[in-house]
Amino acid sequence: MQTRNASQPPGGRRGEPPPAPPSIPAAAAPPGAPLFAALDLGTNNCRLLVASPSGPAGFRVLDSFSRIIRLGEGLSSTGALSDAAMDRAEAALEACGQKLARRPVQAIHAVATEACRRATNGPRFMQRAQKALGAPIRVIPAREEAELAMESCAPLFRPQDRRALLFDIGGGSTEIAWIRTDDPDQPRLIGTISVPFGVVTLVERDGAACFGADGFDRVVQEVAAKFEAFDAVHCIRQEMRAGGVRLMGTSGTVTTLAGIALDLPRYSRAVVDGHDLEMACADRALEALRCMGRDGLAAHPCIGPERVDFVLPGCAIYAAIRQVWPAAGITVCDRGLREGLLLRAMRERRRGRRGH
Repeated sequence: MQTRNASQPPGGRRGEPPPAPPSIPAAAAPPGAPLFAALDLGTNNCRLLVASPSGPAGFRVLDSFSRIIRLGEGLSSTGALSDAAMDRAEAALEACGQKLARRPVQAIHAVATEACRRATNGPRFMQRAQKALGAPIRVIPAREEAELAMESCAPLFRPQDRRALLFDIGGGSTEIAWIRTDDPDQPRLIGTISVPFGVVTLVERDGAACFGADGFDRVVQEVAAKFEAFDAVHCIRQEMRAGGVRLMGTSGTVTTLAGIALDLPRYSRAVVDGHDLEMACADRALEALRCMGRDGLAAHPCIGPERVDFVLPGCAIYAAIRQVWPAAGITVCDRGLREGLLLRAMRERRRGRRGH
């Protein structure tokens, strides 16, 4: 299993990917090292990481889990989680619980996001979810979701950055975080917006339309209008023209664009995470995805049949971001809430130990 130290900076030259991480089997965890677990129960995926601290501000991943569950399937039309979706999520959580039961995990930090925030039966489902996992799960607000994404991506900020615009295209919503980065040890969230457009919600409403030029462009303009209001408040475009602003993306959409742009024979997190993708390359990758058709997307090694429906709706959201906030390039982040939860938990543990 390929893992990396979460505090490891990306390559020194612009466009160079982070160094290839070592292969660390589970047995490599130092004897007596505390283990932490982080779980993200999203609108589309259920993901788990188990890790131990490494270095002053990083961690080593010892185990992981990821499964597409489509928890938010049908939510936009009914306002509730369906029985089938809850069953899929419960099965995934039970699998995570079995993994955790085999390890002496010191703390489990589990969160749920947009689907559970919106669903009328969300509180009832959370009882089932917590029983299946065997640990508490918090439903977090959109701002905390943006804060966790910021924490996970903070190691990829560069000394020359004044600001960062970080976006996370999720299943039920898209979070935009406007971040002050001129103090590398303490980035600060200036503002955030959560718009109710994610890959699952768009698949249910406009999924087929995104395969056509007119439908794709219509979604782009609708989403862009939401982002324009956020830009009007924070004058982000103006800041970009002044320089020192890094555009960053953390989502399957962005990592897929990077995989296509880099012509990877199969997806590799070690190559993609932290890669500075020139915008012209990202544009060509976007056009390539739009021209593949359903069969081509399903056959591509960086996509696969399970993700076919979500790729173009995600690309429409990305294209809206690209339209509102033009940049010379984008830093691709294959990290998110789980990594943010782990970094936060380990930092709080270090502070607690110093306090004694």
